[in-house]
Amino acid sequence: MEALSSSIQDETAGYKPRYGIKYETNPEGWDLSDILQFREGQPYDYFHKLRAAAPVSWWELPEKSNMAGYWALTRYEDVKAVDLNSKVFSSQKGGILMGFSKKSAGPKRLSAAALDSLINLDQPYHVPLRMEHRPFFTPDYVVSLQTRVAAEVDRLLDGLEAKAAKQDGRVDMVENFSQWLPLYTLCEMLGVDERDRPSIARWMHYLELASYIVSDPDSKVGPVFLAKFFWNIRQMFRYGERVLADRRKNPRDDLLSVIANTKLDGQPLEQSYLDGSWLLIIFAGNDTTRNSLSGTMKLLTQFTDQKQMLLEDKSLVSKLVPEALRLVSPVMYMRRTATEDAELSGQKIAAGEKVLMWYGAANRDPDVFADPDKMDILRENSGAHLAFGTGAHVCLGQRIANMQLETAYEKILDRFPDVHWTGKVEHAPNNFVHAISHLEVKLK
Repeated sequence: MEALSSSIQDETAGYKPRYGIKYETNPEGWDLSDILQFREGQPYDYFHKLRAAAPVSWWELPEKSNMAGYWALTRYEDVKAVDLNSKVFSSQKGGILMGFSKKSAGPKRLSAAALDSLINLDQPYHVPLRMEHRPFFTPDYVVSLQTRVAAEVDRLLDGLEAKAAKQDGRVDMVENFSQWLPLYTLCEMLGVDERDRPSIARWMHYLELASYIVSDPDSKVGPVFLAKFFWNIRQMFRYGERVLADRRKNPRDDLLSVIANTKLDGQPLEQSYLDGSWLLIIFAGNDTTRNSLSGTMKLLTQFTDQKQMLLEDKSLVSKLVPEALRLVSPVMYMRRTATEDAELSGQKIAAGEKVLMWYGAANRDPDVFADPDKMDILRENSGAHLAFGTGAHVCLGQRIANMQLETAYEKILDRFPDVHWTGKVEHAPNNFVHAISHLEVKLK
């Protein structure tokens, strides 16, 4: 199969919707395409306004981006309908990210890898590739992994406590826990040697900033940072290439060996798809769980009544997980391309036009979730959240993520019942994932 990165048609700015715009959009100071506006997290208040006044709103990207505009979806039912209908709304026709341009800034290998992966493929390619990975995501495998994860949680909490003891009980949740637990779990699945794991954590940091570099060629980040960014991205791909080549020659019982020996159209994956698989697994398998962990600590401080319920009845942690995922929505959006004319909330969408499913908006739709901005761990339909997507592209690793989150929350609340967020938090400039780069907590 020809690489998507070389076959997808280049996009252009300035396109006007074929059928006109039903809902007038008033940004009111917000621009969903401006990643710098996401330094404070997701614009939930603005999503509420959009959902009520312009549930399918048209957004144009800056002309210098050379990328197509898109329809922004904020209603739950519209988002779910698009996710469920991969025939009409394709991942493969344009990729899942906000825009695509062969003229974009940033490392070309990174831009290509972001397209050449399982998550961007439709039928007949998507399901066969997905099935190759399934042995590492079955309930039995999750159970076998849980014991190791629990031991790692204990080890990380020991370190968290020791660090906090030297800092008046205050400690960065991200740097000392959230970034390391999903990294450990992922590396156990992949078969990454322990000595290499800190490098993956460092690469994750730079990947969260990649959209900033790629989307804004004029970004004022300075030559030193740019040099570090490009060097780390090169190292990430060189490592992936080296280790996957080794797994082809010397397969082990790990996920890296599965990726390395997967075939497409009866042929081993080309390097572009190996790059894409490597990028997808370390990003999707790491970043979302990391941000869910940190985001939930913030929520439990904001909703003290819910935390008290959990302290009184630890069995409720299983109900905390889906409710927290609904509120955090660690993946902010996915993009699809219409393969034929369609209609959503009365807005006609022409074949070839792009739609963005804003999961954070859908997960707080009051038509589906009563009092949607409130944390309610007893909410009966919290499991209906779309944080993992739905349909053909539903997150393959959701069982792994849920297991990690439940294990972590149980142990954190057991050891540190007084843990709370101090109010200090930093977000990376990213509108694709809810990227919490720092979050300070006090353990006692």
